[in-house]
Amino acid sequence: MSFPRYPAYKDSGVEWLGEVPEHWDVIEAKREITFLTSGSRGWAEYYSNDGPLFIRIGNLTRNSIQLDLSDLQRVSPPAGSEGSRTRVQPGDVLFSITAFLGSVAVVPDGLEEAYVSQHVCLARLSMSTLDPQWLAYSVLASSGKAYLEAESYGGTKVQLSLDDIKSFPLTKPPIREQQETASFLDHETAKIDALIAEQQQLIELLQEKRQAVISHAVTKGLNPDVPMKDSGVEWLGEVPEHWTLNRLRRLCISQCDGPFGSGLKSEHYVDEGVLVVRLQNIKINGYDNTVAVFIDSDYYATQLGDHDVLPGDLLLAGLGDENNLVGRACVAPASLGRAMVKADCFRFRLDPNLASPGFTAFSLNSSSRFHGGILSSGSTRSRIPLSVMATRVVPLPPLWEQEEIDQFLRHENDQISSLQRDAEAAVTLLQERRSALISAAVTGQIDVRGFVPEAVAA
Repeated sequence: MSFPRYPAYKDSGVEWLGEVPEHWDVIEAKREITFLTSGSRGWAEYYSNDGPLFIRIGNLTRNSIQLDLSDLQRVSPPAGSEGSRTRVQPGDVLFSITAFLGSVAVVPDGLEEAYVSQHVCLARLSMSTLDPQWLAYSVLASSGKAYLEAESYGGTKVQLSLDDIKSFPLTKPPIREQQETASFLDHETAKIDALIAEQQQLIELLQEKRQAVISHAVTKGLNPDVPMKDSGVEWLGEVPEHWTLNRLRRLCISQCDGPFGSGLKSEHYVDEGVLVVRLQNIKINGYDNTVAVFIDSDYYATQLGDHDVLPGDLLLAGLGDENNLVGRACVAPASLGRAMVKADCFRFRLDPNLASPGFTAFSLNSSSRFHGGILSSGSTRSRIPLSVMATRVVPLPPLWEQEEIDQFLRHENDQISSLQRDAEAAVTLLQERRSALISAAVTGQIDVRGFVPEAVAA
């Protein structure tokens, strides 16, 4: 779909806006803001299970102008002005002023009683001349994000002041044109969001399929007609009759953890030498060499002892979270070079007469979520020590069958990964299209006056 440009343009006088339609005004947001505030510190003492809504930055979506109320918190607001001044009204525009700058939402009609946190700025507008959705879409535009990023301050936690919101540079067409353009963006972004949701659902389905294919192959094998037996292990169920069960430690020639303490710190890293295998390198789908760090070869030889890694070694993560499971495994690639493991990274050197590294990694990954739940300790991050990790059970077919399953799973994994990359690329392109459309509309690079949605036009 393409749209025409406006007949005539003028210089906006604002670097991030460039040229705008000749009949548009360019103002600072404060000209149309009748009330501006943010929540106060100390609301934690007012938390309640059944009070009014408490709107936090997590409720402001990253790329939409709708409130996300899937993660609710409630409060019993303090009496007097402290509570009343932070109560939202329909049409208020809410900005994130810490962390996720550019997150914004418009308070809809019919929202129950709600208040804003200290990290949310509430702007109330003169709605007869400025449409709240126009302002919100202007924040999402690349020009709006550029302004907010330029005005933000702070180090690890960026922030904006209320004055930054007041000074927000804003294009201002006639109110009817604002409303028409906002309606156009509502319609078009909803279509793009639906396409993004389809691709994201496909990605989830592919991930589920990957897990199911791997789990079945490493516990049941590839022959559906093979006789089965009870494994005697509750989580494993039946396995092929000719398979055995082994502890990981019994499949190894040697095993080691990385050095703990002051022996290896980030200040020891150099540009070349012995590669340090870290947790971020150990992924379920293989070794990730995106970021590589090294230590001096002489320092490793004289100070750190034996933590070496060879191509084909089994690498396991002894620390994890919900997104990167503890106990995940991969095989050290042939291109690794001289390497060592860091603390919480385990190296198992398998006996080549007993176990295939590829099959064993697939097997351990298929059970990592279960074992992470029963073997690990820790709250926000789960940890399994080396001695406990070595007790994990591996259902083991003959070596020739391990290799056959490994080859099958690598082929299936590559196919699923290719489909997943295509879906992820589609999501990225759709998000870029969405952002570009919003930016073009609110800066007047396209003229959508008179736009009629397809359903209505039909």
